[in-house]
Amino acid sequence: MTITTERTSAGRRTAALARGFLTGGVIGLSPAALVVGTVVESVPLFVAGLVVPLVYGLLLHLAGAPRRAREAAVAPRTALALVGDREAVRGETSDVPVRFELTVAPDDAPPFRVTVTQDVHVVDLPDYRPGGVVVVAYPPDRPWRVRIVKRPTPQWEERAAGARLDSAPGAAVVAEPPEGTAVGFVTLLGLVLGAAAVILLFRADLFGRDATALPPATPGPSASSASWTVAVSAESGSVTLGAGRSFLDEGELRRAVASLTGGAGTREALSVVVQERLVSVVFAPTGTRGPRFDPRSLPYARIPALVEEARTTLGVPSARTWQLTADRLTGSLTLRVAVTGPGGPASLEADGQGKVVRRTPAR
Repeated sequence: MTITTERTSAGRRTAALARGFLTGGVIGLSPAALVVGTVVESVPLFVAGLVVPLVYGLLLHLAGAPRRAREAAVAPRTALALVGDREAVRGETSDVPVRFELTVAPDDAPPFRVTVTQDVHVVDLPDYRPGGVVVVAYPPDRPWRVRIVKRPTPQWEERAAGARLDSAPGAAVVAEPPEGTAVGFVTLLGLVLGAAAVILLFRADLFGRDATALPPATPGPSASSASWTVAVSAESGSVTLGAGRSFLDEGELRRAVASLTGGAGTREALSVVVQERLVSVVFAPTGTRGPRFDPRSLPYARIPALVEEARTTLGVPSARTWQLTADRLTGSLTLRVAVTGPGGPASLEADGQGKVVRRTPAR
C-alpha cells in the first residue's frame, strides 16, 4: 500500500480545476490571437496575444505568494536517508539530474521510501553511491519533497558517517497524491475554448476575406506534403501535421518552417509558435523595424530535448500539452517552453543556442 498525504479540502481541488481551465484557455488564446491578429491586421489583438500570457503568469505568481509564504514558514525536518538506487537522467551539463530512491529514517517516525530527482554536480556523484547514508530535509506536511542536503552541519555529517540504515519495505512508499484526470480534461477544454473564442469573434474578418487575394500556399517537401496542411499569407503561415506525426520528430519542424519561408529563409519572423502538430509563424512586415529574426537560426536539434526537459524536470508529471514560443521581444532570441499537466503549469526559457537559462517549476 502506498502512503500518501490527503489534500486539505475540496476547495483546493476546485482551485486546481479552475487554474487548469484558465491555463488551457491562455495557451489556446495566445497563438490564436497572434495568428488571427496578423491575418485580420488587428494590432490590439496581436498585442493581446503577447501580453495575456505574461499578465496571466504574473497573476498566477502573485496568487500563489500566500501559499508559498505559508509553506516557507514551516521548518523543514532533517533526517538520515539510505541511498537505495540512483540513475542519471541526462548528462548534457556539469549539473546532472539524478533520480534517487531513498529510505528516509526520521528520528521520531517510521522510515519511508521516496523517489526524488535532484541536480548533482558530476564531481560530487561518487558521494551518493547506492548503500551510502546522506542527510536529507523535507517539509513535515509534504514528505515526498525530500531534498539531499549537500552541505550538512558537522553534527549531522558525523551522524551520517557512522550510521547504518536498512531499506524500508516496499509498502512504506510516500508519493504526492495524484490530481486525477479531471484537471487534464478541463485544461484541454480551456485550450479549445480559448482558441475557438478568438476565431468566432473574428470569423467575419477571417472568412470574409477574398481568398483569391492570398498567395498560394507553398507546399512542403514532396515526401511530406501529402500529410501536411499548409496555409500561407503575406502576414503569417501555419503547418498542421497529419495524425501520428509530431514536430518533435527529426527534421519535421525544420522542413515545415522552410515550406513557409519558401525554403530560402529570406522571410524574417516576429514569432514562431510550435505545438505537437501545429507550427505558426508570424512574418515581420516588409519595410518596418522590430524584434525580428531569421527562422533558420532556431536551434532545431535542441528543441526536442528542451520539450522533454520541460516535461520531466519541472514537477509536472504526465504533462499533457506543451507549447514552444520563439521571439526577440527581450532583444535576443529566446525560446520559451510551457507545459501543462496534473501538477499545473510550468515553463523553462532557453537562449538562441538552446541553452536553458531559467526554469519555472510547477507550484
